[in-house]
Amino acid sequence: MGFEVFDFRKDLRNVFVSPEIRSRFVKLEPGEVHNRHSHDLGQEVFLVLDGEVEFEIEGERKVLKPGQMCVARVDEKHQVSCSGDNSALMYLSVTPHVEPTHTSWEGETTKLPPRYGQSTRAERIQSDSSAETSTDDLAAQLTRSADGFAAAAAKAAGVIRQRSRTAVQALDARNRDTARGELDQMWSLMYKTIRELHQTEHIWNEYTARFGALNE
Repeated sequence: MGFEVFDFRKDLRNVFVSPEIRSRFVKLEPGEVHNRHSHDLGQEVFLVLDGEVEFEIEGERKVLKPGQMCVARVDEKHQVSCSGDNSALMYLSVTPHVEPTHTSWEGETTKLPPRYGQSTRAERIQSDSSAETSTDDLAAQLTRSADGFAAAAAKAAGVIRQRSRTAVQALDARNRDTARGELDQMWSLMYKTIRELHQTEHIWNEYTARFGALNE
């Protein structure tokens, strides 16, 4: 894929979507209020680009203006609305972006059932990267990927179990080369494990999006 450039004045959509992060530009009209929700895994970052946006995060309200940013952390209920007389523009990102990405609430304490694939529905209607793959095949891919992640995690755990204490001892003894070597060995397995997890997350997102009818 080439070097893409996005412009907040016209690209009012999801501009990048992956299991690691979803980012988009959003335009709010005067008086517009978005549904209150939280994220089971994701941290959401908001940056106001134009206008005034009121944020309510865990019951605390603040109005942000252009150049100001705030964060809704994991499990924090939040809501945004356009508070000025003119429209507002903002950038947001949610990371990670693993389904179900949004959690809705009834009142303060009742978590509503998960809804899958809602935040990327428009993009999937236009272009589904896995459209040629059957749901059964996606299920098989998900199983294989989960098995691969489990195997990589088990191997990494064994190496970390052996080398983490040695690394600490080397650091205490100011043996920098040994400490660095132990860290490098652990990272080589951690890297593979995290890559396997990302692959599993990607297939999981594609797979669960097929069950959009359950949201009705």
